Amino acid sequence: MEFRHLESFLAIAEELHFGRAAAKLHLAQPSLSQHLQRLERSVGTELVARTSHEVRLTPAGEAFRDQARAIVAQVYKAGQTAREAAAGRSGTVDVGYNFAAGQHVLPAVLTKMHTDHPNVSVTLHEMRTGPQLQALRAGDVDVAMVYGRPVGAEFESRPLAKFPLVAVVGPGHKWAGRPGASFSELAHEPCILFGREQCPAMYDSILGAASSSGITLNVEYEIDDPGAVAIMTSVKPLVGFASTLRGRHISGNVRAVPVRLYDPVPTVELFVAWLSGKTSPAADLFLECVETQATVPGEEPLQV
Repeated sequence: MEFRHLESFLAIAEELHFGRAAAKLHLAQPSLSQHLQRLERSVGTELVARTSHEVRLTPAGEAFRDQARAIVAQVYKAGQTAREAAAGRSGTVDVGYNFAAGQHVLPAVLTKMHTDHPNVSVTLHEMRTGPQLQALRAGDVDVAMVYGRPVGAEFESRPLAKFPLVAVVGPGHKWAGRPGASFSELAHEPCILFGREQCPAMYDSILGAASSSGITLNVEYEIDDPGAVAIMTSVKPLVGFASTLRGRHISGNVRAVPVRLYDPVPTVELFVAWLSGKTSPAADLFLECVETQATVPGEEPLQV
């Protein structure tokens, strides 16, 4: 059974006229008749009944028509998929991201991807910066959305946005009802910090602000899970750290309260990153959407 024989049969089934069907396929009518005969021999039964006055499908032809349509449509779809893959308009792109990217960048980017490139599948992996860069090196993600410009010639990146950092405290903390606190006040507060390898840019920003304020942070706990930090601050008089976006979205029974830090205000910059010269066509399409949809770099205004 040949594909061209199926196409010839479907043209006959649609036109119910051999002359029109042959013209539709740009075939000579004898060639069209030969295609039908060979298809009927392959199937083992008559599919089209023809007299001098009419052309009609037999009951077997009626049943065969729907299956033939599905086969032809699937073949055309396979060809289209192959062409789109060759042009980079299909496939999968694995994207690492952090909380800020998930809130601030990805919704608009994913909407544009779905509209412009519906055949490209985007798989998301939420991780902190350190694990994202490890995944990027290992080829486990194609694109990373991280805090801080990645260091090294192996990476390319562009900035997306800049966010102030805030302190996060529980409802029983003495800062909970205050509109703001000076960074220098942290000298007298036990803190929760995370390992530098988890997010070097945020870690350095916090310690840099402490150094500029002339204080040393009293780090009582080192916890890498932001959810665990929120829980700990809800039950102990501790100060944690988060971006403004995460601070605003702390929810549930934790009721942690973000407190603005001043003198100086530590900030962290969000970047999109990829391995230099090693992006796939699908990843390139994703990066194009990031380019057109992401926020113009700039600092989110403080609200106090």
